[in-house]
Amino acid sequence: MIRAIISDMDGVLYRGKHLIPGAKDFVERLVQSGMPFLFLTNNSEQTPLDLQRKLEVLGISGVDEKHFITSAMATAEFLRAQKPGATVYVIGGGGLAAELYRVGFSINESQADYVVVGKTASFNFEMLKKAIRLIEKGAKFIGTNPDVIDPSEDGIEPACGSLLAAIEAATGKKPYIVGKPNPMMMLVAKRRLGCHASETLMIGDRMDTDILGGMEAGMKTALVLSGVSSRETLKDFPYQPDYVFEHVGEIEIEKLEG
Repeated sequence: MIRAIISDMDGVLYRGKHLIPGAKDFVERLVQSGMPFLFLTNNSEQTPLDLQRKLEVLGISGVDEKHFITSAMATAEFLRAQKPGATVYVIGGGGLAAELYRVGFSINESQADYVVVGKTASFNFEMLKKAIRLIEKGAKFIGTNPDVIDPSEDGIEPACGSLLAAIEAATGKKPYIVGKPNPMMMLVAKRRLGCHASETLMIGDRMDTDILGGMEAGMKTALVLSGVSSRETLKDFPYQPDYVFEHVGEIEIEKLEG
């Protein structure tokens, strides 16, 4: 049997400011079941408190801050293990800067050990120029996640991968990416849940991050067709999910095999 759940959020529970059909019922059943669960998101813009409040605004309650792991959290923990007290130049939202401050990093625009890039709607030419010059001086190039696009209520929008591509094109340097499908995030989640990978289900809307990351971590995987990947694009991948659903409301966890 499945004994723990890890689920993505964007494209699984909501698109932009709109709740996906079946999401509220799914989370309510998950909370009531008492099963360990985490929301593992490549979103680096928001803090766990931001995400908790977003769910509450959308009508989903019973989820605590401890139920969230973001790519910003994973990136901060990774860099702290590599070089405690380093200086960083950050392109990203408030959630990313907050996590880097939390683990003891200082943010510097003129001299930095790392250039850390996450999704942000404020990305501009001046940021691009600063990132390029710092990397040319020797700063290590770090990305929170590889997603090129994200689902929104009115279609798709550029994500972190699009920003990384611009910097890579200008510098010729590839970023080290911490978020899904890097197994690092999955390992962090598994440790927190305390469950074996084969008894854990990863739910996501993207074949290239959620499903790939879950599969490589040894988990069962479920693709929902409410976000980026579609039934038509499944044939483009050399790997397949264990389950495919139109949306999370269709998932009856107790009926899935571990």
